[in-house]
Amino acid sequence: MPSNAPLPQFDDVLDAAARIAPHVCVTPLLRADALDAAAGARLVFKPEGLQHAGAFKFRGACNAVAGLPGADAARGVVTHSSGNHGAALALAARLRGIPCHVVVPEGANRAKLDLIVAQGAIVHRCAPTLAAREARCAQVQADTGATLVHPYADPRVIAGQGTATLELLAAAPGLDVVVVPVGGGGLAAGAALALAGRSPGTALVLAEPAGAADALHALRSGRREPVPAPGTICDGLRATLGEPNFRILHASGAQVLAVEDADAIAAMRLLLERLRLLVEPSSAVALAAVLAHRERFAGRRVGIVLTGGNVDPDALPWGPR
Repeated sequence: MPSNAPLPQFDDVLDAAARIAPHVCVTPLLRADALDAAAGARLVFKPEGLQHAGAFKFRGACNAVAGLPGADAARGVVTHSSGNHGAALALAARLRGIPCHVVVPEGANRAKLDLIVAQGAIVHRCAPTLAAREARCAQVQADTGATLVHPYADPRVIAGQGTATLELLAAAPGLDVVVVPVGGGGLAAGAALALAGRSPGTALVLAEPAGAADALHALRSGRREPVPAPGTICDGLRATLGEPNFRILHASGAQVLAVEDADAIAAMRLLLERLRLLVEPSSAVALAAVLAHRERFAGRRVGIVLTGGNVDPDALPWGPR
């Protein structure tokens, strides 16, 4: 998306909600008194791991695919993804009956790769660098004529991801704060648009792994500076904050809290124990941020988007106590 391209607006989130309504799950809200006590706040969780393809990513992918004109759709779609976006786009394409190409870096999470394949995508492997992913994706696009659906910088994707927060606000009005994880920034930017249109008095807090904290530095300094070699267990949050995502979040006044991997894993285990919900570390960072900064959230009504649950059961990040 060019730096001077129009940014998506709140009306685009509303349009996305109407477009994807026949296809997405309206995920429920969950609560646990024990988690309220641990945080010193009233928490409501929106578990997007219960969404189709196991993550919020289906919202943006579905909006992008459903909105394609017929001639463009017939040539298919292409993206690069280490997991959830690829599976979501493959599912959205399968539901419309069009081809989907996903460029996957070597070393991708096995459970997520299995989902991409199961949804019928044509998988193209590449080296595990952003440059290799983008180059391979451009080649596939040139060879097939497929439409690129970027994992987080596509305005249709941003608008679609905003529908998760739109649903959260409808089901839990009067929230003081909404907390979402941030990587590339599709969900975060969509959340900012939804809050601006529906609940401008609600603060937006972004949770990010300390080993990949480019959004934290970008929103503090006013400019994007990619982390050369992100080091975190949160594989879904290693992406560099997108350019349009940065512009939306910078304008929104969103704040970022960095979370250590150990705290994300502890929060992941706590969610399993208290909500009986298995989430990815990339999802658990949102609760980890609240627990690590209790004074910031004390006594407040906090909505937390749990972004996905595609966890490899053979690679859980803890052993027995």
